[in-house]
Amino acid sequence: MIYNKNSAIAEVNGNVEYPEIHGYVSFDETDKGVMVTAAVHGLPYGNDCESGIFGFHIHNGTSCTGNSTDPFVDANGHYNPQNCPHPYHAGDLPPLFGNKGSAYMSVITDRFTIKEIINHVVIIHRNPDDFTTQPSGNSGEKIACGKIVACESNS
Repeated sequence: MIYNKNSAIAEVNGNVEYPEIHGYVSFDETDKGVMVTAAVHGLPYGNDCESGIFGFHIHNGTSCTGNSTDPFVDANGHYNPQNCPHPYHAGDLPPLFGNKGSAYMSVITDRFTIKEIINHVVIIHRNPDDFTTQPSGNSGEKIACGKIVACESNS
C-alpha cells in the first residue's frame, strides 16, 4: 500500500462525565482510500462480558462544544454529504471494541478524502451502533469528541 503525505489527526477527549477518556484518531491517505486508526484509553468498562462496544463516527459539526444536556451538541449529526441512509453515511465507521478501557481500530475507507473531513469532528458514543436505526444507529450518548485537523507536511 502506498501512503501519501496527506494526513490529519483528532485528539479525542471525554465529556465531563467521562474525563478519563483520551486518545487519537489518525487519518492517512493511501492509494486504496483513507486509513482511519483510532487508539483510545479510559473508556468505561465492566466485567469481561461488558467490556464495551462503542459507536464511532465522523460528525458534520466543527466543534466539540455543547450544553449541560448534551456536551457535544455542536458536533451535529453524522457526516453525510451524499444524503445516504444510515449506515451508509460517509462518516459511519466500524465500532470501537473496548479491552479493559482501551480500544484500537484501523480501517480503510473510500467514503471521504482527508480534505473533505478537515475541521469536522469524530465522536465516540456510549453504545454500539445498531446499523439500522435512522438517522444515527441508536448509539446513544456522545462520550468523547475530537476535532480533525490537518497534519503539517514533513517535506
